[in-house]
Amino acid sequence: MADEKKKPQGNKLNIDLPEDIAEGVYSNLAIIAHSNSEFVVDFVRIVPNAPKAKVKSRVILTPEHAKRLAAALADNIQKYENQFGPIGNPGGNSGNNGPQFPPMSFTPTAQA
Repeated sequence: MADEKKKPQGNKLNIDLPEDIAEGVYSNLAIIAHSNSEFVVDFVRIVPNAPKAKVKSRVILTPEHAKRLAAALADNIQKYENQFGPIGNPGGNSGNNGPQFPPMSFTPTAQA
């Protein structure tokens, strides 16, 4: 029946992942700021004994997408811990002897 319309394939989305993006960016610190309309996540790389850290990537999200991302990350962390065991909390109260970072405070100095 040539006249039948093809059924939509649901919520499938083809996503292009260029090679340079697929390599990823390493970050060992995230700084999060927000306004009433967006969340800004700066991914930072701290190098031991370096006087300065560098923001490697900045991602700007709507509040709704930030909440979906937080839920997806929490779900994936739970799955990871179910498979590999609890993740330590360096600098927290877990007794882990991981790297200690000073409390970070970030206040945006510019407004859109």
